[in-house]
Amino acid sequence: MIKKLIYGAVLTGLFSSLSIQLWSAGWLERWEYTTWNWRVLTKARPGPATDDIKLIMLDQSSLDWAANEMGLSWPWPREVYVPIIQFALRGGARAVAFDVLYTESSGYGVEDDELLGEAIRNGPPFSPAVFLGEGIGRFTEWPDHVPDHSLPIRGLEEWLAERDPGDVIMPRATFPIPEIATNATILADVKGEPDRDGIIRRVNLFRVFDGRAVPSLGLAAYMAAASPDQRRALPAMRIEDGYFHVGKRRIPVDDQGRSILRYRGPSGTHTKYTAAQIIQAELRLQAGETPAVSPIVFNNAYVFLGFSAPGLMDLRPTPISPVTPGVEVHTTILDNFLADDFVHLLPRRWVLVSTFILVFLATCGVLLTGKAWHTVVLFAVFLPLPWFIGFALYDFSMWWPIIVQTLALSLSMVGAVVVSYALEGRQKAFIKGAFKHYLSPDVIEQIMRNPDQLKLGGERRTLSIFFSDLAGFSSISEKLEPQDLTRLLNDYLSDMTDIILEEGGTLDKYEGDAIIAFWNAPLNQPDHAERAARTALRCQRKLAERRPEFKERTGVDLYMRIGVNTGDVVVGNMGSRDRFDYTVLGDAANLAARLEGANKQFGTPTMVSESTWTGVEGSLVGREIGRITVVGRKTPVRVYEVQGLQGESAFPPVDEFEKALRLCDAEKWGDALALFTQWQDDPLSCKYAERCKALTTEPGETWDGVWNLTEK
Repeated sequence: MIKKLIYGAVLTGLFSSLSIQLWSAGWLERWEYTTWNWRVLTKARPGPATDDIKLIMLDQSSLDWAANEMGLSWPWPREVYVPIIQFALRGGARAVAFDVLYTESSGYGVEDDELLGEAIRNGPPFSPAVFLGEGIGRFTEWPDHVPDHSLPIRGLEEWLAERDPGDVIMPRATFPIPEIATNATILADVKGEPDRDGIIRRVNLFRVFDGRAVPSLGLAAYMAAASPDQRRALPAMRIEDGYFHVGKRRIPVDDQGRSILRYRGPSGTHTKYTAAQIIQAELRLQAGETPAVSPIVFNNAYVFLGFSAPGLMDLRPTPISPVTPGVEVHTTILDNFLADDFVHLLPRRWVLVSTFILVFLATCGVLLTGKAWHTVVLFAVFLPLPWFIGFALYDFSMWWPIIVQTLALSLSMVGAVVVSYALEGRQKAFIKGAFKHYLSPDVIEQIMRNPDQLKLGGERRTLSIFFSDLAGFSSISEKLEPQDLTRLLNDYLSDMTDIILEEGGTLDKYEGDAIIAFWNAPLNQPDHAERAARTALRCQRKLAERRPEFKERTGVDLYMRIGVNTGDVVVGNMGSRDRFDYTVLGDAANLAARLEGANKQFGTPTMVSESTWTGVEGSLVGREIGRITVVGRKTPVRVYEVQGLQGESAFPPVDEFEKALRLCDAEKWGDALALFTQWQDDPLSCKYAERCKALTTEPGETWDGVWNLTEK
């Protein structure tokens, strides 16, 4: 027992340290971000302040309304926004924030800018957008025409001096025009930086330009709504010890000054109105009419205006949606601020200590247990544990790292299993090593679970069987040196085998350049027919892709014929007592081989039986070839050619070719001939045209529609 505990401590130290190093280096970020997205989508709920925030969306319907009813193209005149501000004032909004950059004078003249400026001056407290950036921006110093509404944050200089301020201090800025800037209550930064995977999870509550701290739009809306006396109390703000303090609120920030947002739910959590709805409502009120939307909806609310029309390019990827309007990021900032529930990153030491403890307990448990089902239980208990903790702590606004602990647990527990097998499972390890060279991994796993399978015999099952062969390969092989032939065959077989295994197939054997594989054994695969048919298509396309390269090596184009059939066979261990293979026997397998050869008669690359085609269920594009009898079988079988994936076009068009076949069934040879002769580049159509022509020119000649093949 002591020896196993020592092994457990060594494995814990090794794999926990490795996982923590990968986590610290940021290599696990992508997966951790994905788990955070799942937590947000699963757990996001409206907060106590969610109903206090309203959104006005300039959406596509608003653009269409303005174009159709008012004859306005984009960009709108500034006076169009005036009714929105007037409606918010009429409703008693606390503050209005526009996620809109008014950086240039209106194309409709100075009057247009002055109308909007006057509305801002006479309206509710107003916060417009300023864009702070690194390489974009007109100004490098705070302009004289823009009032200084910056935030006085105690400790900011010291905080910036202790870290790289590159994500906080912005060297350039784009300000709104004077008519807006001078009438605004407070300017707001709208720059957003996503995480490295392109998704916005964190935001800067403020950025610094020319020594002045500019709040984000969400925070600015709160500041704008404050009374003058409250704004004079702004020096209560300070930043220290990983927190940004605003009054009694303590907001966690990282080294780049970012806070993690707690999204409230899918797009639509904050009540939305379209810009067209609000403009029409205000115009109706001014005309003495009853509007569809009452101003009371904005009473005591923070009102944000933003864009959601796709053409206006303000859609951002967030954990709740890949196309979240940018303004909803800012409303989430305010929502989190009012509720004081920004997400906390847990202290690093907590993660380290808990990781080592969890991994040590799990690893020693695996090493000390003596039964396989005990190990399974331990895996089932410990591996989900970081996920359970991570999802549970989300409710308390905490980001618990899941992936680092999951990785450490997985590696250590697997390592413990390996050590345990090395110490106690040598017999099973011998079996696995002895048979891995000529049995598939799936079969080996079944043998490991049930050694009684290590005997001759099989079972009857319905499989989809795949046969392929290179056309004319014998003559090609005679022209090549042995080394060149071997390299060519290895490259070709590797490409095809990779596809077969990707589609979940079991490789039966190679016979020279021929490949035999099957699906639905040893593991059940309900879609085995579809997998086999899709494999045939992918193999043909892979060979076509490499055909020019192979031609350079052989001097000829390489073509492959494939036959696929679905039917009952016997599958299992076949051979002698000392050596056997996991393979198939039966008429269904023979038919698959015959279909491969039948391609020669019709000029088709791939032929599948009706039983296979029925199992495809429309997921592939193909056409009926007809009914054939192959050597050794008297009963005709209907066969099909796989031509493409669902949604792809085919030549000839499937419907047209089907129409021609039905004319043959009706013995309208002349009409069928007229259709088939349209497709001179299609060998199958030419073969049918030749048969129809013979039937039209030779009176009394009949045909039952069955092609009787006399060659394999």
